[in-house]
Amino acid sequence: MSENYIPLYRKYRPQTLDTLVGQEHIKKTLTSAIELGKISHAYLFTGPRGTGKTSTARILAKSLNCKNGPTIHPCGECESCRNITDSIPIDVIEIDAASNRKVEDTQNLLEKIQYVPVNGKYKIYIIDEVHMLSNTAFNALLKTLEEPPENVIFILATTEVHKVLDTIKSRCQRYDFKRITTNDIVKHLRYISEKEDIRITDDALFAIAKNSAGGMRDSISLLDQLSILGYSREVTTDDVNSVLGRMSFDILFKLSDKIFDSSSSEAIAMLNEIYNSGNEPLLILSNLSEYFKNLLIAKTCSLSLLPDLTGLNEPQIKELTEQAKKLETQQIVFLIERLSGYIKEVKFAVNQYLWLEVAIIDLSNMTENSTLLDLQNRIKVLEAGNSVPSSAYSVQRTVEPIKHNPKPLENTSSNQQPPSTINEQQNVGTSKEIEHGENDFTPPPMAKKSVQNPQTNAWQSLLANIDTQGTKAMLMQLSTPLVVTEDEVVIAFKGENYVTRMNESSRKLSIQNAVEKVFGKKDIPVTIRLLSDSDKASCSQMTEQTEKKNLTDNIQFKNEEIEKVEAVQAKVITEPKKLKFQQPQNDNQVVTLKSERQKTDMEKMVLDLFDGKYVK
Repeated sequence: MSENYIPLYRKYRPQTLDTLVGQEHIKKTLTSAIELGKISHAYLFTGPRGTGKTSTARILAKSLNCKNGPTIHPCGECESCRNITDSIPIDVIEIDAASNRKVEDTQNLLEKIQYVPVNGKYKIYIIDEVHMLSNTAFNALLKTLEEPPENVIFILATTEVHKVLDTIKSRCQRYDFKRITTNDIVKHLRYISEKEDIRITDDALFAIAKNSAGGMRDSISLLDQLSILGYSREVTTDDVNSVLGRMSFDILFKLSDKIFDSSSSEAIAMLNEIYNSGNEPLLILSNLSEYFKNLLIAKTCSLSLLPDLTGLNEPQIKELTEQAKKLETQQIVFLIERLSGYIKEVKFAVNQYLWLEVAIIDLSNMTENSTLLDLQNRIKVLEAGNSVPSSAYSVQRTVEPIKHNPKPLENTSSNQQPPSTINEQQNVGTSKEIEHGENDFTPPPMAKKSVQNPQTNAWQSLLANIDTQGTKAMLMQLSTPLVVTEDEVVIAFKGENYVTRMNESSRKLSIQNAVEKVFGKKDIPVTIRLLSDSDKASCSQMTEQTEKKNLTDNIQFKNEEIEKVEAVQAKVITEPKKLKFQQPQNDNQVVTLKSERQKTDMEKMVLDLFDGKYVK
């Protein structure tokens, strides 16, 4: 490093309260305190890193010890101001609590506070990262903070104020520093760029500010790093992304488009290119997660807010908004949640690229099967499939509740109405309602298993016996089973790289073990090769024939089920069964039904109506 070179974050460190960027509430309070002469003996500055805590502490010390002070405009020329600027520890001593956290260090410090100031009016101790002090060190400092010597001021700075003892916090004036807004950071970076003749676009400055998460020091350090490029040409957003190791918007847009279209094979092919260009799996997933976040913002927020919230330019926002129309809000939220789970897996995985591929395949499937309408339809089908038998349900839901006589039952035949008569009366009302279309109930469609050849069944069994999730996912999504018999198994892939990967010893062994479990034989040859044009034609013809047969069988099956349901309903309405029941032995005894044979659907319905009991 050149002897005359000073890093930008040090060169442009604020020297007065007026030059402090952001933190308007801090500037107003300290300005009033200095002007009124109400100086506290202890201050606690807390907030995120790079927001100006230490700089403000130095400014406050300079304002108090300047020869013209106390003043809000220190001269910067007097000996005291120069000592503070050059970090010469005479009257203002800066201590790093991370490296001086022991009680002995605190005691050595407290022994020296008795000495009077040399150049200024106050002896000021700035303790940075004060939360790193041990409990014993805090306790040693506690008494001094409560009753400090005259002209001694403590300024404590920390990023983790919750670790500071409450007894310490209660003896200090607390100032909370906020994250600096993106616009304020951009303005200050533009000011520095013009001063240093750094050519950089506004979009690049915005990208730097967004990456710093409200910290000015991080932003200036990144600008300093990019300034080397800015002397020869204009620095762009691509340069910022390259330095930060982030993927460009165009790449993320294309990859997410493949995912949203449920094109697993194309997404994997593009993923392979991205990975081979030097991007790590964790970085890819993290960038994709941030892109999905911007997509969610574009879906839910107004267009005027998108530039500030996403940090994208107008053409990119237009593309993002159009892409957001493909998905529902809950789909994007679901994909972000799913992606966060895979990020955790990749962090601790041995084979990170394997989990990266599984994540992209899974996200492609989730996009296709997670629309709100599709989920609602599935719930309806499940609810219908778990309901009571249709013949009984159609009658139960149309019959009025039976009103029982509260009077004691009499053991006379004149007051007893046979259940058969009750059924007939109820069924008359039911038949009228059905004729007029009231409370009509359509039985839930009952699916019939598609007719599959033995090879298809064997392939499904083989997949079920694969013990490696990554291998199973690739076989399910990317492979084409050509032959699955007890004599030979042939599996084809569209890409040569998938063939090479599946022929690895561990994955091939997993498939071989599954084949042995399915057929109960060993040494069955397993071939994994590239899918040829002849294979595609054969598979297409076989699929078409199977679909035609399944369609014909399902139509025939549904017609048969409709006829059965209509017959049962007609039987329930017009010919109710007469049920045998025992006479009660006394007026208060309830006699349950004891059928001599298996109960019919009609009998089950009657039992449901009367809570499984018959009364006299």
